Amino acid sequence: MTVTAPQGFRAAGITAGLKASGNPDLALVVNDGPQHTAAAVFTSNRVVGAPVMWSRQAVKDGVARAVVLNSGGANVCTGPGGFQDAHATAEKVAEVLGVGAIDVLVASTGLIGVRLAADKLLAGIPVAASTLAADDAAGRAAATAIMTTDTVAKTVVRTVETQDGTFTVGGMAKGAGMLAPALATMLCVVTTDAVVSPAHADTALRTATGATFDRVDSDGCMSTSDTVVLMASGASGVTPDAATLTDVITAVCADLARQLVADAEGATHDIAVTVRGATTEAAAVAVGRAVTRSNLFKTAMFGNDPNWGRILAQVGTVPEEVAPFDPLELDVSINGVMVCKGGGAHEPPENVDLAASRDITVEIYLHAGDAEATIWTNDLGHAYVHENSAYSS
Repeated sequence: MTVTAPQGFRAAGITAGLKASGNPDLALVVNDGPQHTAAAVFTSNRVVGAPVMWSRQAVKDGVARAVVLNSGGANVCTGPGGFQDAHATAEKVAEVLGVGAIDVLVASTGLIGVRLAADKLLAGIPVAASTLAADDAAGRAAATAIMTTDTVAKTVVRTVETQDGTFTVGGMAKGAGMLAPALATMLCVVTTDAVVSPAHADTALRTATGATFDRVDSDGCMSTSDTVVLMASGASGVTPDAATLTDVITAVCADLARQLVADAEGATHDIAVTVRGATTEAAAVAVGRAVTRSNLFKTAMFGNDPNWGRILAQVGTVPEEVAPFDPLELDVSINGVMVCKGGGAHEPPENVDLAASRDITVEIYLHAGDAEATIWTNDLGHAYVHENSAYSS
């Protein structure tokens, strides 16, 4: 199951006619309570869509009764009219559910700079509301309706047993391109039936996204619409401690983040770049991100070429004040084979078989400290260029 797995949640996914393809394009997730706690994290891009503007304000009080999401149009760079569309969307959901519009979050994804077909979106909301259900089919319908260039719906569920009882966390996400911090070009809804305060929800979500979605870097392109929403119904009656809540939310986000990378446009390899022996975690992230942002590295992986020289070249671009290390002490392993040791050649690159599996692991040893971090990315090939050259035509 997905966002409907925790108690207290219903979902729906329908075709409102926003997509020329006729595929599902409108999703609704409703928190029936008894608690209506919410937290959200948004893109750090300075250019944002009207739904982000609306939802940033709406979630400030830590309360949300529902989130409505559409694909088929991002509602970004659409001026005052676009904001009116986002506001009208929240108002319509509020009307059909009998709640306040300020308690309805809005998220949109699709082409930038084009007004939504607001009449179709608003007409679809009562239809979606009429199909709301708490079963697995409804949750999967919602996950399908937010897809754009995704090839599969992305969902996850975790159940946690505590001394006080069991609570559940469910999630759904979309994303297959423009995957880069922060967050990763995506819409994501996480639900839980745990009893959670707004402060704990916000802390858990920010900690989780910082270690997961913020470390997915498919193509270095940041979106204008990224939205991750956490809603807690309290229906299980279980109040987990802060550490337990954060751990499970992080696990859910990590699972979804890996699903995003696995579905990256045209990718043939999923790549985990782990930097070890850094002075700080931030230093490890900076080095890992320098490598995963390299088109030369990513195309080498696409060609099944364990070209460690491209890795070291990127490591060296990180300023010393950000990540101190001695270039003559750098080691690099690819799929467990140490191809570089002490800043020079070690085992023969032909010992690395990149064609044997979709998964590739790259480990970079800085020998400067005890901190480490992993960045997830993918290779870059012909299909990515084709997909994104033809996206809006």
